[in-house]
Amino acid sequence: MTFKTADLSDDHSAILKVPADMFQSYGAKLAFHGEVVTVKVFEDNVLVKAQLETDGRGKVLVVDGGGSVRCALLGDNVAALAEKNGWEGVVINGAIRDAADIDGMNVAIKALGTHPFKSIKKGEGDVNIPVAFGGITFYPGEYLYSDADGIIVAPNPIH
Repeated sequence: MTFKTADLSDDHSAILKVPADMFQSYGAKLAFHGEVVTVKVFEDNVLVKAQLETDGRGKVLVVDGGGSVRCALLGDNVAALAEKNGWEGVVINGAIRDAADIDGMNVAIKALGTHPFKSIKKGEGDVNIPVAFGGITFYPGEYLYSDADGIIVAPNPIH
């Protein structure tokens, strides 16, 4: 499906949430949309990887990494899982690594930036709970749309 967040926002502004423009784009896919699945972690990517190992068709993984850019929550190996399992996109309130490799993959990732350090591996965090960053709260089951103009979130599909 082809969409433009600008057009969707013109037609549905009363029901949309828009996070702050704080993300960099990585991966070869420039636009994506899907149902929100959430993960809340801090400098630990075990739950991020576990989610991306599941079928992601029609879904967007929203990761609240606490805004930490002291280590990466996703690298090329985990991005390859997102690609393999059909995830529409990943939005990370945190950092990634292996950005040059990820840019050559058929994935769509938004993150705060990059950092060469890997994360810890304790498996701590929460899955499918409301997460808040960028001035909005993301709820599991909402729908996220992203393109070059930014991210919008709707309570249900709007395309």
